[in-house]
Amino acid sequence: MKIDQTLIEKLAKLSQLDFSQEAKSKMEQDLNKILAFVDELNTLNTDDIEPLVYINEEVNKLRQDEVAEHLPKEKALKNAKEKDSDYFKVPKVLKK
Repeated sequence: MKIDQTLIEKLAKLSQLDFSQEAKSKMEQDLNKILAFVDELNTLNTDDIEPLVYINEEVNKLRQDEVAEHLPKEKALKNAKEKDSDYFKVPKVLKK
């Protein structure tokens, strides 16, 4: 597969991104380098190599869940910029 300016422009349109001509040229070079590297990897003989499932053999060490006293609601809300009786108030970030 060869990456060219036409493909870069299609990708930019699909991703709704706008790139300068310089950025498109750099992207074309970088993607071609990546594909060349993948092609080089495909030439390697991996018949006797076991697939890597995990990077290391360590096992997660989880702690037991224990009921403990946590920060009281009043103390947590004490320095809040805006609050309700039981909750922090924050500005809306989603539009309806």
